[in-house]
Amino acid sequence: MQNHELRSAPRPGGRSARVQAAVHEAVQRLQARLGREALTIPAIATEAGVTPSTIYRRWGDLGQLLADVAVEQLRPDAPPDDTGDFRSDLRAWLGQYMEEMNSQPGRAMLRDVLGSGGTEGQAQCMHFCTLQIDALRQRALQRGQTVTATEQIIDQVVAPLIYRILFANTGPTDADLDGWLATALPDGAAIHGGR
Repeated sequence: MQNHELRSAPRPGGRSARVQAAVHEAVQRLQARLGREALTIPAIATEAGVTPSTIYRRWGDLGQLLADVAVEQLRPDAPPDDTGDFRSDLRAWLGQYMEEMNSQPGRAMLRDVLGSGGTEGQAQCMHFCTLQIDALRQRALQRGQTVTATEQIIDQVVAPLIYRILFANTGPTDADLDGWLATALPDGAAIHGGR
C-alpha cells in the first residue's frame, strides 16, 4: 500500500518500526556528514540498508520523508521545566522553543513539515505545542495559579513566533517574546528573564 501521509511514530515493534528507525537515522547521519543537498532517496536507502522502493512505498517522496523525520525531531522528549510559577514556566519553555526553532536546523525542520504538502505533520507539530502548554497549565492549576487558555497562548504567542521565524527578515527576539506574552497573559504584565 502506498502511503503519502506522514507517519510520525512507528507502529509498535516489528519490521516497520525497524525500517523507519533505520531510515530516520540514515537521513540524520547523511545530513550531518554531507549536508542537506546530498540527501537523495538512493543515498538514504544505501545508508539505511534498505531498497529505494521501500522508502518510496512508505513515504512517497523525499519531501514526505524529510517532513516525517522533522516531525519526529520536533516531538518533545521531556515535560517542560517546573520553576514553580506558571508565568516563569511558560516564559522558560517559550524561550527554549524560540531558540531551538529559530536555529538553522529548527527552521529547516519547520520548512520540511510545511513543504510536505500534507497536513498530518503540521497537525502533529501543533499537537506537540499544545501538549507542552497544557502540561504547564495543568501544573499551575494544581498549584492554584491563574492560567491563560492554551489556544490563546498558541494564537497570541506561538503563531507570531513561528511566523517571524519562517517569514520575517529578522528572527524573533526576547523582547518580541516578552511583548507577545504580555498580551497573552491575564494581567498583561511583561515577563522578563530567560531560562
